[in-house]
Amino acid sequence: MAGSKDTNHHVIVEIPVDEEHQQKLKTALVTISAIENHPLAEISRSPGHLLLLKLWQREEDLFGRRISIKESRIESIRGEIFQLCCFFFIFHALFLSILFSTSIDIVGTSSICRRWWLPAMVSVCVSMVMVVLVQVKLCWYWNVCGKLNREKDDNRALNRCIQELRMKGASFDLSKEPQVGKKMKSSSVEIKWKPVSWFSQYLITICLVCFAGLIFPVSKFMLCF
Repeated sequence: MAGSKDTNHHVIVEIPVDEEHQQKLKTALVTISAIENHPLAEISRSPGHLLLLKLWQREEDLFGRRISIKESRIESIRGEIFQLCCFFFIFHALFLSILFSTSIDIVGTSSICRRWWLPAMVSVCVSMVMVVLVQVKLCWYWNVCGKLNREKDDNRALNRCIQELRMKGASFDLSKEPQVGKKMKSSSVEIKWKPVSWFSQYLITICLVCFAGLIFPVSKFMLCF
């Protein structure tokens, strides 16, 4: 029986690679290298930067919630102020209607004319109560608006720091903190514009007081003429 020889045959298959495949391979290598060198990848490899990013993102979420709550509160206060103003004008419309009908129907206008101050004082008292309520709501409104603006400024400063951290990656300075930029104003500008800003903020109250003051002489005119 003739001996048999075991022969191992290695077959080498050459896969042709054209320019298109080479270009795709280079693009994939560049993409992988870019991902590895991306600032977010650097942050994920640095425990300190990753912790800072998570803390700032959590704080950003809290800012968003507080801003949303204050905006809804502002809308609620606006509705309350509008309702009080409506009640104010409805009351005076009814008051003037009753006063006018009384001056026409009742005979002996001289006695009514001598007591013209009674309905006028009722109108003034009710008006002052409503004006005080409106003023309290306005003070509350502008107080909440001021807090909302400060929250938005702090949130913008925090957003800038988060964006800078995401762009710089591990090279970001961990000791940096969000800072709110303050606009410097001269004292002369504050003195010049403060009365104007106060007038614009409480214009509703001023208009209601002027209207209530106008009703006082109108009451005498309707009862005595």
